[in-house]
Formats: sequence, C-alpha cells, structure tokens
Amino acid sequence: MNILIMGMGYVGVTTGLVFAEQGWNVTGLDTDSMKIQALSEGKLTFYEQGLDDLLLKHLKSGNIRFTSSTKQAIRDNNIIFLCVGTPSDKDGSADLQFIRGVAGSIGKYMNEYKLIAVKSTVPIDTNYKLVHWIREAQSTPNEFDVVSNPEFLREGCALQDALNPDRIIIGSDSSYAIDIIKSLYGKISAPFFVTTARTAEMIKYASNAFLATKISYMNELSRLCETIKVNISDVAEGIGMDHRIGKHFLKAGIGYGGSCFPKDIKALLYTAKEHNTDLSILEKVYQVNQTQYSHFLNVWEQKLGGFSHKTIAILGISFKPNTDDLREAPAISIIQELLEKQAIVKVHDPIAKLPSGLLSGKLQQFDSLEETLDQCDAVILCSEWDEYKLADWTRMQAYMNQHFIFDGRNMLDSEQLIKLGYHYHGIANE
Repeated sequence: MNILIMGMGYVGVTTGLVFAEQGWNVTGLDTDSMKIQALSEGKLTFYEQGLDDLLLKHLKSGNIRFTSSTKQAIRDNNIIFLCVGTPSDKDGSADLQFIRGVAGSIGKYMNEYKLIAVKSTVPIDTNYKLVHWIREAQSTPNEFDVVSNPEFLREGCALQDALNPDRIIIGSDSSYAIDIIKSLYGKISAPFFVTTARTAEMIKYASNAFLATKISYMNELSRLCETIKVNISDVAEGIGMDHRIGKHFLKAGIGYGGSCFPKDIKALLYTAKEHNTDLSILEKVYQVNQTQYSHFLNVWEQKLGGFSHKTIAILGISFKPNTDDLREAPAISIIQELLEKQAIVKVHDPIAKLPSGLLSGKLQQFDSLEETLDQCDAVILCSEWDEYKLADWTRMQAYMNQHFIFDGRNMLDSEQLIKLGYHYHGIANE
C-alpha cells in the first residue's frame, strides 16, 4: 500500500518511518521545501533519538521519499495520514487552519477513493468537519473515509513508542476503513480499540489531561511538603508502589511543557466552556503548572539572598531531556523572570539552542559546562539530561563563585553534593 504522510514534524516523520519499517511505500509531504530538502538528504530538522538512522536506512531502501508537490502526492497515494499542527489559538482553542488547509487540498486533488487517517490531536467532531471540508472542495465526487487514529508519542521516546504502542485507537464507523488501518499495523504487536471518531478524539485529550493531572497533583503537593519538611520523592515512591496509582508521572518538578500537554489542556478546557461544562480539576491542573516554576524560584531566591546582579547558570532548556523542543519549556519562563530580577544568566543544553534574538550581554549560551559555570553564584537545573547527572561536580566546584545548586527535577545526588560543600536545594526533598 502507498501511504502519504501530510506534515513532516516529529509525529509525521516518526509515523512515516515506522510504516516504512513495516515495508510500506511512504511519501512524506510538507509545504516547507527546505524541510523536504533536508529530509531527502537524510537530515532531520529536529532532534529525536533513533530516527536519524532509520531515515538513512529507508531512504536507501526506497521505502520513503519526500516531496512538496501536494497535487501529485495526493493523486499517487490512497491512504493519507494527517500529521499537521493544531497549535493553541489566542483563546485557548485548537487552531485548525492547517487541518482545514489539507482537507481542501485532498478534496481538490483526489482522483479516486482515499482513506484519510487523522493523527493530529483535534477537538471533538473535527473528523466530522473534515468530511464536510473535503466534500466542499471536491469538483468531482469521489468516495473517501475519514478515520481517527490518534498518536500517543512522547518526545524523546517517539520511535520506541511508535514501534511498541500500548494500544492502537481507531475511530470509525466504516468496517472497510477499519480493516485497512489494522492491516497497516499488522506487524506491530498491540491491542486495537475500535470506537467512534468522536470517542477516539476524546480519548487522546483525556489521556494527556490525566497525565498532566498526575504531574500537577504532585507539584502542588510538593509545595506543602516543602513547608512541612517532608521529602516529596519519598512520597512519590511510596504511593507509586500502589498498583492502582502506578509510579509514572509522579515526579515533582518545575512543571510540564512541550508541544502536547499545554495546548491540549487549553483546548479541552475551551471545549468544556463551549458546552457550558465546568472542568474545575483540569482548571487547577493548568493553574498549578503555570505557577510551579515561579513558586520554587521564589523559594530559591530566599536561599540565595536575591538574584539581583547574581550570575545564574541554567542547565537544560528543552522541556525534557532527549529533545530540542523549547515549546512551553519551564526553563524559558525561568530565564525571563531571572532577567527581570536583574540577574546575569548563562545557559547550557546538550542539544537545544536559544533563539539568537533572545541572546544579549546578560543572557548567553555556552557549549561546555565549564564555561557555563564559570563565576556563577548558583545553578538551576531545569532538564534531566544524563550529562548533568554524570558531571564531575567535584571539579565543577572550582569554577563557581558561590556553590548553590537548585535542582528543579530532583535528579542529582543531594547527599553527595552536600558532602562536597554545595548548598543543595531541590523540589521539597530536604
């Protein structure tokens, strides 16, 4: 079967390469010609572990190709996966301009039956609207099916998640379309859950919202634990041993970020508001996440005796390790607040780079830990890169002016650092 992937972000590229790995012929389409050129040359336009090798493998095998020719790509492929972005609009709703744009192209250029599978995270009833938009754009009536097939990929682990999914959700009323989607995933061992398109759309939002709720619950609890001197990491370990709760997403920190949780929470809250429904728990999840980094920045400021005219090292600016994604990254908000407090900020990240427009005399990024820590008064650790966990903190001590470490992810060995003479403070872990 010939598969077209529309949208070459991390979801689209990962999806395309996984289908190529299953032996299908895949075409990746994007209107960004520079992105297509890079992918055609075997160069990823983002960082994701394992994808670069798979890209080179299937370019060589011929199982995948890339194009900017929308018309030809739609005509040549009977199965089309939509992996375009659905960013937050100003009011928090999901912006569907890219979904509507590709729907118009499909309707305009389709020449025979097409199966359109929606991987993009979209609000309830978007699949229904997609049918209308495609029909509206058709000059000649051709049959087609629209299927909801949401993705559940974690940035930094996208390839692993795509090859070993917990479940494959298919939302459709067409048995013919359902059978085709199942056949595409035939070599992947995972349970199928077949439901309606509306339910599949809701499952995606509900999944992300529940995971975000676990994070914000622990983050809010960490504020109490900080006050009463209870170790939040021990609390997380203790409750995580309960199989009804599980250990995942219980680690307290400075908040979640990335391309999914923040926008999906806002979109679900917007949907609830549209239907006059109060999702008060989710509203609190959002509020806790928006204030978590600031709460602990205030705690750490008191420990240091103020940030004004102090030199602060920020370690890790991506929203999580093993990705270069800065979208909604807590580190960016922390940097902005430090600059407002008249601090000098030095930044390090193994992969991610600050936009050049943000850099100034008071904000610089360095390639080595030694340069970053030189003459610093404090370190704020924002992302859990192994490079920081494995760093020689005995040697790093000599570079610093004062020896404060504020661990926003509770990843470093606090006992060892204190023995070395550091003033160590994490997230409610004293």
